[in-house]
Amino acid sequence: MAQQPNVTAEEWGTADGGPVRRFVLHSGELRAAVLTYGATLQTLEYAGSDRILGYDSLEGYRNGESYQGAAVGRYANRIAGGRFTLGGREYDVGRNDKGVGHLHGGRVGFDKRLWTAEAVDDGEGPAVRFSLHAADGEEGYPGNLSVTLTYRLVGGNTLRLTYTAETDRDTVVNLTNPAYFNLNGRVGDGALRDDTILDTRVRIAAQAFTPVDARLIPTGELRAVEGTPFDFRQEKAIGRDIGGEDEQLRLGDGYDHNFVLGTDRRFRHAASAYSPRGGVRLDCFTDLPGVQFYTGNALDEPGGKGGVPLHRRQGFCLETQFFPDSPNRPAFPSPVLRAGETFVSVTEYRFSR
Repeated sequence: MAQQPNVTAEEWGTADGGPVRRFVLHSGELRAAVLTYGATLQTLEYAGSDRILGYDSLEGYRNGESYQGAAVGRYANRIAGGRFTLGGREYDVGRNDKGVGHLHGGRVGFDKRLWTAEAVDDGEGPAVRFSLHAADGEEGYPGNLSVTLTYRLVGGNTLRLTYTAETDRDTVVNLTNPAYFNLNGRVGDGALRDDTILDTRVRIAAQAFTPVDARLIPTGELRAVEGTPFDFRQEKAIGRDIGGEDEQLRLGDGYDHNFVLGTDRRFRHAASAYSPRGGVRLDCFTDLPGVQFYTGNALDEPGGKGGVPLHRRQGFCLETQFFPDSPNRPAFPSPVLRAGETFVSVTEYRFSR
């Protein structure tokens, strides 16, 4: 395979009996590394510093439990009880979430699969396109599903993720990437083992969020953020309200909730984050109706980058998505992909100083 300008590739171990490749993309102040294992975003450097958590070796991604930077699907986030009904038929997609629910596509989701990849040279910025086939019945889902995910660097400061999917039977699709951002500029620095994102200032362009039950499944309510700790319409530090006396914060052990951006597929500004220590701003744009804001409440793994253990609230996620449990909630925006149709979605992460 020919390598394109500003895209290089190297071997990065083996998984599932095949070689894993690591592609590195460069554009302006931005540098990204992506893996064929899980179509994973392994590194995202801006202005000379890595801005996402993760691991230095393939084994970290194979053994990790927090989906660091991976492409997750066929249905990202949670499905209540591990089952849903589509076209009058019930589908059981398994219960890999504490034995009671379905999370991020199942026991062997897209994050644990070996994708094929090719560098893209079309003059629109360095890019790598990943492809995956998910068979009918895999993890219990209906339909043979063909998926692509293209990582592209644009304008020297933007990472664009473009997802496509096609199926031969009606199915549900929800694809996202739980990259754990830390904008402080010291990822992997052993001298900062207690680094957190609590002073990072966040704005989310949402008037409402979807409250959850004890299993983190949406109740079906769209609750106004006004007057709650979930009001991020004006920029505020993550840590300002995270320890407050609020039932939803207690259930999530912090923020682990879907914010309602809209009910249509208009491309819009979803959220922003600014690190006073790092002097870096991140803006997230998407055409999906929701974004999961997760503050790394359960992070606790050895062997992160630089040998620094991953710890509680060391990173945050902005996971663009259809709402959790949408297959069981007809009032939510529909994640159904019909046979013969093509699903396309774009998410961008833009950096600035």
